[in-house]
Amino acid sequence: MAEILVQRAASPDEFTRLTAITWINEFVKLGGDQLVPYYADILGAILPAISDKEEKIRVVARETNEELRSIKADPAEAFDVGAILSIARRQLHSGDDPTRIEALHWISTLLNRHRAEVGGGYLLICYTWLCVLQFLNDIFDTLLKALSDKADAVVLLVLDIHACIAQDPLHFRQLVVFLVHNFRVDHSLLERRGALIIRRLCVLLDAERVYRELSTILEGEADLDFACIMVQALNLILLTSSELSELRELLKQSLVNPAGKDLFVSLYASWCHSPMAIISLCLLAQTYQHASAVIQSLVEEDINVKFLVQLDKLIRLLETPIFAYLRLQLLEPGRYIWLLKALYGLLMLLPQQSAAFKILRTRLKTVPSYSFNGDQLKRASSGNPYSQILHHSGSQITEDGDIGHDNGNLQNGINFASKLQQFEQMQRQHRMHAKLQAQSRNSSTSLSKVSGGAKRGRTAATTNNRHEQASFKII
Repeated sequence: MAEILVQRAASPDEFTRLTAITWINEFVKLGGDQLVPYYADILGAILPAISDKEEKIRVVARETNEELRSIKADPAEAFDVGAILSIARRQLHSGDDPTRIEALHWISTLLNRHRAEVGGGYLLICYTWLCVLQFLNDIFDTLLKALSDKADAVVLLVLDIHACIAQDPLHFRQLVVFLVHNFRVDHSLLERRGALIIRRLCVLLDAERVYRELSTILEGEADLDFACIMVQALNLILLTSSELSELRELLKQSLVNPAGKDLFVSLYASWCHSPMAIISLCLLAQTYQHASAVIQSLVEEDINVKFLVQLDKLIRLLETPIFAYLRLQLLEPGRYIWLLKALYGLLMLLPQQSAAFKILRTRLKTVPSYSFNGDQLKRASSGNPYSQILHHSGSQITEDGDIGHDNGNLQNGINFASKLQQFEQMQRQHRMHAKLQAQSRNSSTSLSKVSGGAKRGRTAATTNNRHEQASFKII
């Protein structure tokens, strides 16, 4: 009977479909666990009906779907997890969002249910969980591609499923690598969905873990242009997203907290792809002396239109609540002399007629001058960007440390001189890459001109030959 109803549920006749779905609904309510052997077949009929053009059918289908999901069948009762997941995978290719969303709900439900039950120590359930994982290996690529889906609800559900799978370190690495690859080949995906995907993964999989993995991958990225764009996107998410507030708090303690230091060092290598990202990271980590050194190290080629656009964004972010602590530190300019110098350095890089210049200049005009003394000003302008020693009193941080002391070891073990060299080396690579690209474009333009000239020459010669032939015929 169940098989007949399943077949009739796909009938082109609306009344037949409604009747079949209604009977299936009653069977599920009455039969419950007794219908477990037909579970997959029934689901195969219900999922497409959820997107039916007739509202009555959609309502009954959704009700039946919820009834099925509430049945917690025992694997010993012929509960075929693989068959159900196969049905769900097939419906993922449906053009209808409601059906695809429910298919993803089923995958997520089975995954979470059997993962939770594995903890009970039941051998059969553990075996079922292994079957689920084995099946998910087959549809992993399908799930990854679904991250590019046009519907936000689909993307969020797919991320939930990936987060569950990514508890396994191998799948976690595979997921992050695939994401970076997708962002590389489709920059529009990064612009449209990058923030949504990264923020959701940070909630589901721990923000620090996600950012460390992304940083490791981008550190060795061969496509330097993409690496710069990706780092700038990650930096903006880090500075603005509420989901990453704990990560920001950890970074603020980089000079006094070993965990904060490790995170700062982990991000630093990949953040070197973007000067503005590094400066932002230093301001967030309160390593103001190093921020000033980075600004001083910039050369003419670094300060281009892209850099100024990013600088404009940073200046506007400095006025947001996220950087309230930094603005309050300006009340003690004598204590935070390197912060003041870094901000003035940014001001000097901005065009005077720009809005960002006016915003930052207005902010700096409000800085009180009563806490300055001649010795502090002399030390800040001494030419050695690392001339002050960090002092930590209670929970307040003053300035970052002095690499001229203790054989280059700084507060909390961060060697800022080495970090500055790392940044400068990465920027040299970017400048060399930009020059090679410019040369390649110039060569292409020259070849096009030569090719165009040769073509015009051949056309002219052909025309002359025709004229000569015509003259010869007339003679």
